[in-house]
Amino acid sequence: MNVTPSASGRPDRRAATLVMACLGVFVAYLPVTTVAVSLPAIQAALGTSTAQLSWVQDAFVLPMAAFILTAGVVGDVHGRKKVFQAGLLFSAAGAAVALAAPSIQVLWIGQALAGLGAAALLPTTLALISHAVPDHRERGKFIGLWATSLLMALAVGPLIAGVVLEHAAWRWIYLLVIPVSLLATAVAARLLTDSSAPHGRRLDWPGQITAAVAITALVYGVIEGGAGSFSDAQVLLALIVAVAGAAAFVVAERRSDSPMLDLALFRSPAFTATTLVAMITFLALIGFFFLLSLYFGLVQQLDTLQAAWRLFAVTAASIVVGGPVSRLMHRVPARALITAGLLVVSGSLMSMTTLDADTSFASIAWRLALLGVGMGGILTPMTATAVASVPHHLAGMAAAGNNAFRQIGGALGPAVLGALLTSRALDTFPARLADAGITGAARQDMVESARAGGLGAVAQMDLGAATGPALGAVGDAFLDGLRLCLIVAAALTLLAALVAEVLLRRPGKAPTASATVGAAAAHPAAPVLTTGDEATSGQEGGRTLVR
Repeated sequence: MNVTPSASGRPDRRAATLVMACLGVFVAYLPVTTVAVSLPAIQAALGTSTAQLSWVQDAFVLPMAAFILTAGVVGDVHGRKKVFQAGLLFSAAGAAVALAAPSIQVLWIGQALAGLGAAALLPTTLALISHAVPDHRERGKFIGLWATSLLMALAVGPLIAGVVLEHAAWRWIYLLVIPVSLLATAVAARLLTDSSAPHGRRLDWPGQITAAVAITALVYGVIEGGAGSFSDAQVLLALIVAVAGAAAFVVAERRSDSPMLDLALFRSPAFTATTLVAMITFLALIGFFFLLSLYFGLVQQLDTLQAAWRLFAVTAASIVVGGPVSRLMHRVPARALITAGLLVVSGSLMSMTTLDADTSFASIAWRLALLGVGMGGILTPMTATAVASVPHHLAGMAAAGNNAFRQIGGALGPAVLGALLTSRALDTFPARLADAGITGAARQDMVESARAGGLGAVAQMDLGAATGPALGAVGDAFLDGLRLCLIVAAALTLLAALVAEVLLRRPGKAPTASATVGAAAAHPAAPVLTTGDEATSGQEGGRTLVR
């Protein structure tokens, strides 16, 4: 590690900060894909229902989305190094609980602890980088490496899970996180420089409570509505609570003199654009990856490792593209990079509407690689723009807010697209059975089984001589739903591209809410907002827009 003296005589520990930040985001995101591809093995081992299984991932995502804003505040007030170390310890504890889980309920607890760890790690890693590298032009390179580490976690997660499931029980997928987290905690204690930006900030309990209620109720309502009916009383009640909670959050933040998320930040078109783009894009992409894993297992009958190699094409392409994109940020407006990346993603999703049960690895690999190219062009400029679009001392809040909305989209993606796929597939399943020559009582039994337990339940039936045609009909019905979901996901990414193209053209405004104004007055040298196009360069026509 290259730690050189600075002009003040103190060691320049930017390299240590970068390594720790990259390791932190790697630990935070590793459970996302390792668990996703291991769900069938977990279901078989613990004998869970589909509804119980769906909450394995949501037990991780919900606390991450609900507490990420508070983690940013705690880091700003009490020190980001402490929150960073706490996040690593929560991640290790969650992995340890999941590793020893005797039941699905204990696994939920482990996932929730890991989600709390991720909530602490995501905003603090970006805020640590922002503090260590105040120059926004140079900071873009560091954020590019941070984004690459995130993608690496997503890339190696399925491969780790595939190798583990080939030779051991599913629970060992959690092992790696424990020593990595503990080692990183020890190294951070010695090498990581602490930073904070209190500026009169304190914990915002009304904001935290209302945000947690709104996010949890929304995700619960969407998941349960998709599994059953959106007209069910409990689903309607959950959605009403979500709306009320969101309204209460806005009121609480407007009245607070130390808000968890200063709503004045949304007066910056750049911050608003990146937040909306993050939420919409992750809704589409996380939902797509959830359905893609089902396609590999249910339609193509691939094992975990085979599916992992196909998913690796996405993240490998993202990593390859990420480096050049981080360098282009100084020459090409962030708006152009984000919009172009989203258009590539949308085109890739549309190209996959022709997938069928016999699509070869080579045929799907180039489409997934194209998707990865688009993702690689989005993540770094989107993150860098969000952080650069606010005053320097509010970088932690900006990072937390952007990540919170990103995780909300990620939590809703599988629920929304999963419900859409199920509805479409069940509608076409009877006709697909008839096309396969299955009629009468046998067809009725299969249709009822699918409506009760999903298409996967049909594969568990004793079908006798009709097994082949029935499984073919299951695959065809699934593909009907998948094609509709791909069109919807492509439309969502087009919407995100439109948001980026429109909002990032407009100049940013400095926030004027009380907490922001007070902080800016106390620190007039802090850089404030730039234009959306210049979020990474900070200049237009050779002059600084706002200082």
